[in-house]
Amino acid sequence: MKSNSYYGFFRNFANKTKMAIITVLMDGPMNATDIAEILGEEQSKISHNLNKLAHCHVLEVRQEGKNRIYSLNKETVMPMLKIVEKHIESHCKGARCIE
Repeated sequence: MKSNSYYGFFRNFANKTKMAIITVLMDGPMNATDIAEILGEEQSKISHNLNKLAHCHVLEVRQEGKNRIYSLNKETVMPMLKIVEKHIESHCKGARCIE
């Protein structure tokens, strides 16, 4: 059923930790240690969520020496986030859209 696929995909964006990771990576690629430091979270928690995001291909991962470098999927996720930003700027001004 298609709705289950949508639910699984968008669940990544509904989770506060995963969305915080996505937001941080909008500034550019980085490793788990840097993301954990920026978010003030345990690296194990960040790594767990990074693996889930990578499994769904929300993130791209490349190896640099001993580090895994994470970035947003440029083909699908980045364009989607740009559309969301445009929507927010046009339609979500004011407190009614923010909880």
